[in-house]
Amino acid sequence: MGTSKSSTGPGANVPMVPPWAETIGPSTPDGAAQQPLFDADVPTLTPATAPARRFGAARRNFSSFARSGNSVDMRRGLSHYVSTGYGGSRTFTRRMGGTATTGGRLGMLLATGQTVEGISLRDRALAGGSDTNIIMDAIVSAVRPEDGTQDAEGSRRSIREALSDLLERFPDADLLRLDDAQRSFVIERYAALDVYQRFFLDMGKGVIAAAADTASGLGRLREIREFIAESVAASFRRIRGDKGTATSANIGVLTQHALAQTFSIFEEYLG
Repeated sequence: MGTSKSSTGPGANVPMVPPWAETIGPSTPDGAAQQPLFDADVPTLTPATAPARRFGAARRNFSSFARSGNSVDMRRGLSHYVSTGYGGSRTFTRRMGGTATTGGRLGMLLATGQTVEGISLRDRALAGGSDTNIIMDAIVSAVRPEDGTQDAEGSRRSIREALSDLLERFPDADLLRLDDAQRSFVIERYAALDVYQRFFLDMGKGVIAAAADTASGLGRLREIREFIAESVAASFRRIRGDKGTATSANIGVLTQHALAQTFSIFEEYLG
């Protein structure tokens, strides 16, 4: 699955939005901060504390999905996951703020060939040879350095998987010279995989436990992962239609908008 070991998820009496996950505008190439999605209407407050049994309803529905494969149960699970597990789509968008920030950095790097420190990606990658794995590792390290947090570990894995998926979709792609369609694919896939990483850590263990066997549980998780990926990709298409082509300067904010739209749709499945 390309995921780390699932946990039982965050419990009660912890912040819904940890301090390191707050939405901040990704840097543009000239060092200026982009405008955060909620800057105008969500003040900087101490994040709400998670209630007890916050994922109870989500777990019940995902357990039903694990046993039956009924997509209605999966959609209900996603709705409860966003609405009661994370206090709604707006709070969950803030919780996943690091995904948008990293998406902005990834888009800038792939478009300009430079890290935020101004080091040439090509020079950095080719210093270790032209092997594709070395290039992917260089991109991951440049975009999301290790910092010891669970979010960083997940994001690094998501970037690597997105690049691998790109090469499956576009076998002749040059990772150091991606065209617009290829860059868009990487950003969208990264964002979806990072959302799934969070979901897996919160819900994955329960899905596997409720399924008939481990293989069936992993199959259900693949279904959820691809449903999330399709939903995020659809949101990106709508955002591009409304706001035009993404650029290296605005991709972080557009990613944030796409995630917010996706989570809002998930939240409304029970509406």
